[in-house]
Amino acid sequence: MTSTITLAEALAAGTAVLDGGMSNQLESAGHDLSDELWSARLLAEQPEAVTEAHLAYFRAGADVAITSSYQATFEGFEKRGIGHDRAAELMTLSVELAREAARRARVPRPLWVAASAGPYGAMLADGSEYRGRYGLTVDELERFHRPRLEVLAAARPDVLALETVPDADEATALLRAVRGLGVPAWLTYSVAGGRTRAGQPLEEAFALAADVDEVIAVGVNCCAPEDVDAAVSTAARVTGKPVVVYPNSGETWDAEARAWTGDSRFTTDQVTGWRQAGARLIGGCCRVGPEAISGIAGTLGTA
Repeated sequence: MTSTITLAEALAAGTAVLDGGMSNQLESAGHDLSDELWSARLLAEQPEAVTEAHLAYFRAGADVAITSSYQATFEGFEKRGIGHDRAAELMTLSVELAREAARRARVPRPLWVAASAGPYGAMLADGSEYRGRYGLTVDELERFHRPRLEVLAAARPDVLALETVPDADEATALLRAVRGLGVPAWLTYSVAGGRTRAGQPLEEAFALAADVDEVIAVGVNCCAPEDVDAAVSTAARVTGKPVVVYPNSGETWDAEARAWTGDSRFTTDQVTGWRQAGARLIGGCCRVGPEAISGIAGTLGTA
């Protein structure tokens, strides 16, 4: 069912389960995501596939679905010959498809929709989302992010997911860009060890969001599972806000080969420690599927 309480209220009261990777769920259903638009391409070509992917996670025990708009930008769509108005329609559709999945799920618990906004590097589709340091100013990054955030906010998701942010400068731009939109947000960094991908200390990076009223949770995503523990403690201590975590399986993305390498190191046993450290919204990112999300829900007692 759709939610009668806000996500912020739910996180203040307890723990919620986030979904897993959209791309791996679509690929497991036989969809080719090899082009630069990634899962956003299916918004135009096979929207029902996106709904089905969301539905699989809701039925597995997820309380929150992240939309397939991570790689949906005006610039990225333009490269594919999709104009501004149609691009805005597709971004709006990403929220509507997740809402439709929530209706179809027919579960007795509240469900929420998070509208994904990936970093500038996601649009470049060259792996720079894992490096940051694009050579752009904070003002330039804010001008890039604000128009699509306005469109996503107008679609009335429950929250904006400012996710996989590799760089504190880009976080500054995103935090500026969400002001006045009327929709709360969470901010999650992609990290390596105790630093952002761009190399800034996490204490400094999380501190940027501490006094931003729009931000209801902070944390990390699209990182190795072993990098989560320290990040949760730091985020909780520095910001005093609920923490959101959704790491990868532990495998490594090869941007040139556009493939994952290595072995999975994600286990549902890890989530108990994350919750004890302050995590209130827990799920998975790349290569974490419905089975793992079901395990998380069972471990946390939310299923």
